[in-house]
Amino acid sequence: MEESAFLEIRRRMQSGLLIIREPKAGNLPVDITVAPGSLEIKSCQACKMINFPAEVRIVPSSCRGLQYIAGDGLHVRLQVQADSNTKLISTLSESLKAQKSCIFYCQSCGEIIIKERMFLRVLPLPSENWSALVEEWCCHPNPFANSTLHPQNNDCFLGHTYFLVNSGNESHGPGTETVHSKTEHSASERGSMWKSKENARVICKRCKAMLGETVSSGTTKYYITEMIIQPSGKHFDMIPRSQFVQSIIAQCLVDLSSARSTFRFRIQGHDGKVYILMWLLNSDTLLVESMGNSASSSVFTFLEDNLRPDSRSSGTWNAVKVLYHPCIKNRNKDLADAWENDIGVHPLTFPSKTCLELLLILSLSNACLPPSLRCMNSFQITVQQHQTLSS
Repeated sequence: MEESAFLEIRRRMQSGLLIIREPKAGNLPVDITVAPGSLEIKSCQACKMINFPAEVRIVPSSCRGLQYIAGDGLHVRLQVQADSNTKLISTLSESLKAQKSCIFYCQSCGEIIIKERMFLRVLPLPSENWSALVEEWCCHPNPFANSTLHPQNNDCFLGHTYFLVNSGNESHGPGTETVHSKTEHSASERGSMWKSKENARVICKRCKAMLGETVSSGTTKYYITEMIIQPSGKHFDMIPRSQFVQSIIAQCLVDLSSARSTFRFRIQGHDGKVYILMWLLNSDTLLVESMGNSASSSVFTFLEDNLRPDSRSSGTWNAVKVLYHPCIKNRNKDLADAWENDIGVHPLTFPSKTCLELLLILSLSNACLPPSLRCMNSFQITVQQHQTLSS
């Protein structure tokens, strides 16, 4: 048997949607038994037992809304009790602490970018529109109109998608080099604190990945999607690129939605081009997926190959559910233009290559969802891995 089960849980509501993949014609009819910790699928040919992870417990008596959807399989709504024993990828604010020595690595290849750096101050940056807000609050001319925020020696400033360090006499670190290029910035960036159209890109010497930009003679801007920061003396472990990118960006969406009640985002490259429009639906999704007994491409998973559980177990991970529109090659241009002028939409800037990587991740994730869950209105739906759980 190759049947697999997909369970989408909303933790806050303690409810779930269970989808039992459509069996092959030769396996019909089937008997399905739901127990608190397992699912049994029995046909005339074989019997398959799927065990759910220990942190997920189903209430069998709550099963309701049973329906069959062609192409998907059997859908059933039920009550689910789910614990959230999470294993997080460390966020930037957790990794960077004042008075603590740390090492900066290129996320793509593991090259050391900044070695043994200790900051005396680690400070959050104000919002991108802080200057405009000052003008609204002041009854006199903005005293900060011509000023910019530059970190001093041993300072680190944290933004939502990047951090700033004072390069001082260290240049850009032993693992980097600079490449001068001109970039055109979007309208929203023209009023931001970095106004120069010509920045030197900071790239990794080993893999040539873009890590950031020099925004002034003594300040370097590094993007959070390109760097891993770990305390000195801690063993460095590589994280698969797609897992890292989607987890970091998902965390960014969750943090901004919580702090600012912002749920719509415009993903743009460092070149100013808009690549993706994203709308955060929820951040309390827990996914459980049995792998089945085959390596069929229809098996739904967002985990890297080397992180997938074996065929007898279930993979479990936290995720955020997102609506998205791709905007490359002038797709959805009218909507992108409307969102650019909407103050309720928050822009997030990353290296252009990372934006394309994210778009590929979203597309692959969407294609792996059960067909009935792939679209909502005109948007495509995706689920981004947020926090990896034990399997």
